Amino acid sequence: MASGNFPACLKVSLSYEGGWSKHKKDPGGATMKGVTLATFRQFRPGASEADLRAISDADLQMIYRKGYWNPIRGDDLPYGVDLAANDYAINSGVGRAAKELQAVVGVERDGRIGSGTISAVNRSNGKTVVQKLCARRLSFVRGLKTWSTFGKGWSKRIANVEAKGVAMYLSMGGTLTTAHRKELSEESSKAKETATKQTTGAGGVGAGGAGGLAATDFNWTLIIFAVVAVAAAVAFLVWRGRVNKDRSDAYRAAAVA
Repeated sequence: MASGNFPACLKVSLSYEGGWSKHKKDPGGATMKGVTLATFRQFRPGASEADLRAISDADLQMIYRKGYWNPIRGDDLPYGVDLAANDYAINSGVGRAAKELQAVVGVERDGRIGSGTISAVNRSNGKTVVQKLCARRLSFVRGLKTWSTFGKGWSKRIANVEAKGVAMYLSMGGTLTTAHRKELSEESSKAKETATKQTTGAGGVGAGGAGGLAATDFNWTLIIFAVVAVAAAVAFLVWRGRVNKDRSDAYRAAAVA
């Protein structure tokens, strides 16, 4: 377990949360350092936007600990898994993060982290749990209607959380050894190779297109369907290529941190 790792995990999450935000496309509305006004009012009833903007470090840490870390059982999770689960909870809610973690380790998805879930996580390979949880998280946020607005930032954040989570797991929250750095570098190389294949594959699919359809057939429904299918396949490969480039960059940075 990684009891005492809360400050390190919160530092990572806060590095992505920024300061004051009130983006018109953000369903969370007014937000300060990742804390929405609605969340703040759960702990400080009647708080105003001005109160939120002036949130103290003590209140910030209290909210992140009581609202996310404790429900996700951060002190009972392995190093790295705590970061991946907690950051997911901060972005998408404790219930969803808990269910996805439970799905990864093969226990009932009830959204409550209990002793059964903790035992299953501890029996699992922490590195694999981090990677699978982050992959599921990315798939979820890609389906949100706000993906077009926030997608690039989410992709980089999740890639960085994955790489830093794996680094935490390998080092048990301590100093990375030469062997650990080599393993992180190898993950970077694998992700880069995959990204290259996917980007090349996208070009190949696009070039091939619907060339197998004869123009004389004039089956416009079939032609349109084929064009749409090709476009979707190209878009998916391009997206996956970008995702793996982000992962490659994140693992490379983690290896030299």
